[in-house]
Amino acid sequence: MSGGKSTLKAVVPPEAQGWRLDRALAVALPTLSRERLKALISSGQVTGDNGLLARDPSAKVTPGTFEVVVPDPKRAHNEAQDIPLVIAYEDEHLIVIDKPAGLVVHPAAGNFDGTLVNALLHHCAGSLSGIGGVERPGIVHRIDKDTSGLIVAAKTDPAHVGLAAQFAKHSIDRGYLAIVNGQPAATGIVDAPLARSPVNRQKIAIVTGPRGKRAVTHWRVVTPLDRAALVECRLETGRTHQIRVHMASIGHPLIGDQVYGISKTVHRPLLERLGFRRQALHAARLGFIHPATGKQLTFESAVPADMQELFSELSV
Repeated sequence: MSGGKSTLKAVVPPEAQGWRLDRALAVALPTLSRERLKALISSGQVTGDNGLLARDPSAKVTPGTFEVVVPDPKRAHNEAQDIPLVIAYEDEHLIVIDKPAGLVVHPAAGNFDGTLVNALLHHCAGSLSGIGGVERPGIVHRIDKDTSGLIVAAKTDPAHVGLAAQFAKHSIDRGYLAIVNGQPAATGIVDAPLARSPVNRQKIAIVTGPRGKRAVTHWRVVTPLDRAALVECRLETGRTHQIRVHMASIGHPLIGDQVYGISKTVHRPLLERLGFRRQALHAARLGFIHPATGKQLTFESAVPADMQELFSELSV
């Protein structure tokens, strides 16, 4: 696919007179995101009726026909790998994966392969239209390596933009199940800003002031357990480690959390016997508006076997 190109014609109607060029082209060519069009304009890939290159995305447009040259997506730097995936839903626009615990979402230092992105590059080979000009899946949110459950990725630029906008507006429905130490109140809310810890950059902490980003977690107890509880957490925001930090901040860290709660657990002997070596957290529900069809989609994922076993052992 790499090395080729296609040429699209964009007709700007009279009612778009005076719009920004990138905005007018985004309306005329809905298969390309506005960010992608900005890059194409700036790199000299757009020509107006007069045969001149249009290089300013913010230029005021006049009605007419523009030619937009779209290079085929570049190959991703990451390697496609045949890693088994549990697919909850897939169409030409997006894919929803039920991620197992232990699978890293995105390649990074220490995890350059064996990730969800590597798996998607293999699974979606030939069906990725290119996100920002690169043949790759559009990851719009992440869940921790040792958290299991549902995650959505875009296959196209418009789907990526549409999903990202919903996450930015915090309109995505995300429900998590967690097993926490102790027995919290029946329901509650933690509204505490989060940022990188000033003491340990590997951790997230509650940080007030301009550095802290608003983070809100709602919880309710589903089942009281032996010195523990199964709780459902609903996110208003989606910060890194949000549930783990918020529940630890109220004295109920997630069982098995080796970063925010391992020193406080009374269940260490049980965890060692079961070989349970992760935070007991599962992304059980994911709901959003399909960016192409406008339909509401909601998915649910069953609690994985290791958390079911832990739940049974803790049941009163």
